Amino acid sequence: MTFEEVKQILNETGLPFTYYSYPVGEVPNLPYMVFYYPNTENFGADDVVYAHISVLNVELYTKNKDFQTERAVESVFESHGLFWDKSESYLDSEHMYEVLYEMEIVING
Repeated sequence: MTFEEVKQILNETGLPFTYYSYPVGEVPNLPYMVFYYPNTENFGADDVVYAHISVLNVELYTKNKDFQTERAVESVFESHGLFWDKSESYLDSEHMYEVLYEMEIVING
Protein backbone atom coordinates (compact mmCIF):
# COMPACT_ATOMS: atom_id res chain seq x y z
CA MET A 1 0.00 0.00 0.00
CA THR A 2 1.16 3.54 -0.66
CA PHE A 3 0.51 6.69 1.35
CA GLU A 4 -1.70 7.88 -1.52
CA GLU A 5 -3.78 4.68 -1.32
CA VAL A 6 -4.40 5.37 2.38
CA LYS A 7 -5.87 8.76 1.43
CA GLN A 8 -8.03 7.10 -1.24
CA ILE A 9 -9.39 4.64 1.35
CA LEU A 10 -10.21 7.46 3.76
CA ASN A 11 -11.89 9.35 0.93
CA GLU A 12 -14.29 6.40 0.48
CA THR A 13 -15.75 7.10 3.93
CA GLY A 14 -17.28 10.31 2.58
CA LEU A 15 -16.07 12.20 5.66
CA PRO A 16 -13.71 15.15 5.60
CA PHE A 17 -10.18 14.27 6.74
CA THR A 18 -6.72 15.73 6.95
CA TYR A 19 -3.23 14.70 7.95
CA TYR A 20 -2.45 15.27 11.65
CA SER A 21 -4.52 18.41 12.33
CA TYR A 22 -6.65 21.02 10.67
CA PRO A 23 -5.33 24.57 10.51
CA VAL A 24 -6.87 26.95 13.05
CA GLY A 25 -10.17 28.25 11.74
CA GLU A 26 -10.49 25.53 9.05
CA VAL A 27 -11.93 22.69 11.10
CA PRO A 28 -15.02 21.27 9.33
CA ASN A 29 -18.30 20.48 11.02
CA LEU A 30 -18.50 17.16 12.85
CA PRO A 31 -18.07 14.34 12.00
CA TYR A 32 -14.56 14.46 10.58
CA MET A 33 -11.34 12.45 10.71
CA VAL A 34 -7.62 13.02 11.23
CA PHE A 35 -4.95 10.49 10.28
CA TYR A 36 -1.24 10.21 10.99
CA TYR A 37 1.64 7.76 11.26
CA PRO A 38 2.94 7.94 14.86
CA ASN A 39 5.68 5.33 14.51
CA THR A 40 6.89 2.27 12.62
CA GLU A 41 7.01 -1.44 13.42
CA ASN A 42 9.42 -2.39 10.63
CA PHE A 43 10.41 -6.00 10.03
CA GLY A 44 14.12 -6.62 9.68
CA ALA A 45 16.11 -9.38 8.01
CA ASP A 46 19.85 -9.61 7.36
CA ASP A 47 20.42 -6.27 9.13
CA VAL A 48 18.14 -4.32 6.77
CA VAL A 49 14.53 -3.22 6.81
CA TYR A 50 12.82 -6.06 5.00
CA ALA A 51 9.27 -4.69 5.31
CA HIS A 52 8.37 -1.06 5.91
CA ILE A 53 5.47 -1.24 8.36
CA SER A 54 3.89 2.00 9.48
CA VAL A 55 1.45 2.36 12.31
CA LEU A 56 -1.59 4.25 11.02
CA ASN A 57 -3.88 6.08 13.41
CA VAL A 58 -7.24 7.35 12.22
CA GLU A 59 -9.21 9.50 14.66
CA LEU A 60 -12.94 9.89 14.10
CA TYR A 61 -14.55 12.87 15.84
CA THR A 62 -18.32 13.07 16.41
CA LYS A 63 -20.64 15.29 18.44
CA ASN A 64 -22.55 12.34 19.89
CA LYS A 65 -21.80 8.64 20.07
CA ASP A 66 -22.43 7.64 16.46
CA PHE A 67 -22.50 3.88 15.95
CA GLN A 68 -23.71 4.25 12.36
CA THR A 69 -20.78 6.44 11.30
CA GLU A 70 -18.31 4.19 13.11
CA ARG A 71 -19.71 1.13 11.36
CA ALA A 72 -19.53 2.88 7.97
CA VAL A 73 -15.84 3.76 8.54
CA GLU A 74 -15.11 0.22 9.73
CA SER A 75 -16.81 -1.25 6.66
CA VAL A 76 -14.51 0.76 4.41
CA PHE A 77 -11.46 -0.47 6.33
CA GLU A 78 -12.67 -4.06 6.13
CA SER A 79 -13.38 -3.81 2.40
CA HIS A 80 -9.66 -3.07 1.94
CA GLY A 81 -8.51 -5.87 4.22
CA LEU A 82 -7.31 -3.56 6.99
CA PHE A 83 -7.14 -5.04 10.48
CA TRP A 84 -7.78 -2.41 13.15
CA ASP A 85 -8.24 -2.00 16.88
CA LYS A 86 -10.26 0.84 18.32
CA SER A 87 -10.53 2.82 21.51
CA GLU A 88 -12.79 5.67 22.48
CA SER A 89 -12.72 8.74 24.68
CA TYR A 90 -14.84 11.78 25.34
CA LEU A 91 -13.04 15.10 25.05
CA ASP A 92 -14.65 17.25 27.74
CA SER A 93 -12.94 20.46 26.64
CA GLU A 94 -14.13 19.97 23.06
CA HIS A 95 -17.53 18.41 23.85
CA MET A 96 -17.06 15.60 21.36
CA TYR A 97 -16.17 11.94 21.07
CA GLU A 98 -12.95 10.61 19.65
CA VAL A 99 -12.76 7.08 18.29
CA LEU A 100 -9.19 6.03 17.58
CA TYR A 101 -8.57 3.30 15.00
CA GLU A 102 -5.06 1.85 15.17
CA MET A 103 -3.65 -0.38 12.45
CA GLU A 104 -0.41 -1.37 10.78
CA ILE A 105 0.14 -1.11 7.05
CA VAL A 106 2.97 -2.25 4.81
CA ILE A 107 4.22 0.68 2.74
CA ASN A 108 5.36 -0.26 -0.78
CA GLY A 109 6.08 3.11 -2.18
